[in-house]
Amino acid sequence: MHYSQLNGYLPKGFEMLLIASPNKLEECTDNNIVCLSMPIKMTDLVNTLQMMFYNYSRRRKKEKDKPKPRTDAEKEVINKAKLVLMERNNMTEEEAHRYIQKNSMDSGTNMVEMAEMILSLM
Repeated sequence: MHYSQLNGYLPKGFEMLLIASPNKLEECTDNNIVCLSMPIKMTDLVNTLQMMFYNYSRRRKKEKDKPKPRTDAEKEVINKAKLVLMERNNMTEEEAHRYIQKNSMDSGTNMVEMAEMILSLM
C-alpha cells in the first residue's frame, strides 16, 4: 500500500510521519504528512515527534473546549424563561436574554440552569 493511501485511512486529527529518501520526499505534496529525510538524526526525530504530539494535544484540547450545542429542550426552557421575564418585567427579548446571561455568569451556572431557576421562582 502506498503511503498516501495509508494516510487516507488515518482517523481525523492524526498526522503521518514519513521517513524516506530525499527523492521520495519530493513526491510528497500532502500537507497532512510530516516528512523527514534519511539519513535521520536522532534529535530531528525526537523534535519532530514532540512537535506532532504538541499539535495533536492542542487540537484535542480545542475540540474539548468547544461549547456543546443546546438541545431543543434546553432552548425551550430558555425561551420560556425569557417569555416570563418579558411578560412580568416588561422586557424586550434581548433584555430578557441578557438578564439570563448576566445572572448565569454572575452565579457561575449555565444559562439553562438559570432559566430553570427563573421558571421555578415565578
